[in-house]
Amino acid sequence: MSSWGSLPWIGIFAIGAMVINSIGIFAIYRNREFAERNKAYFICFAAGVLITAPLVHILPHAIAENQYAGFWALIGFMFMFFSNMIIKMKTKEKELAFGITAIEGIGIHSFIDGIIYSVTFSVSTYTGIIAGIGLATHEFAEGVIAFSVLLKGGLTDKKSAFIAFLVAGLTTPVGAFLVYPFIKTLNESSLSLALGFVGGVLIYVSASHLLPEAREHEKHHSHLAFILGIGLALLLTLTE
Repeated sequence: MSSWGSLPWIGIFAIGAMVINSIGIFAIYRNREFAERNKAYFICFAAGVLITAPLVHILPHAIAENQYAGFWALIGFMFMFFSNMIIKMKTKEKELAFGITAIEGIGIHSFIDGIIYSVTFSVSTYTGIIAGIGLATHEFAEGVIAFSVLLKGGLTDKKSAFIAFLVAGLTTPVGAFLVYPFIKTLNESSLSLALGFVGGVLIYVSASHLLPEAREHEKHHSHLAFILGIGLALLLTLTE
């Protein structure tokens, strides 16, 4: 599997994430009730994968290669914390400004998702798959959220769907392919620092972004989706 090389895997998951994001946008565009009813399950499942993968696989692997990877994990966590704090401060403006600022935050988040694919698959196929499944799963909910935010900002259905695709969907493969040439120039030690940074980002996304969102839109048995996400990440780790 690993002899195939990292670039095809990065392409499959980055483009796959864009497709899943587009399905989320299309689902709420065509049937808002269905999308809103099911997005909590996708969020919970993704949160389970994304909290487990860095704690049991990504960070131990990174720290084993470079003892300073834990510091970079903290930097990654704090980067997400302060960038989201700035975005939240700006969203206190009126409706259209709220929509534009919120979609800007989603775009940055999706671009970082693409970078994560490049880093994790450059380390190993298994590391990429574990992180990739969690990221790809939450793309459905992110598409729903992006469309809803733009609609709330006063745009029409068609404009909301198109801009949501450009900002929340297309930015993931763009981020992956733009960063990949740089990632390939890093040695094992530097790549481990980048992996530590990614681990911190994933912990933040799960614990401070996905889980609070899931609690806000909690559904019956949604906690089972969270446990299934944890179970899948553990299964992939144990079968490496």
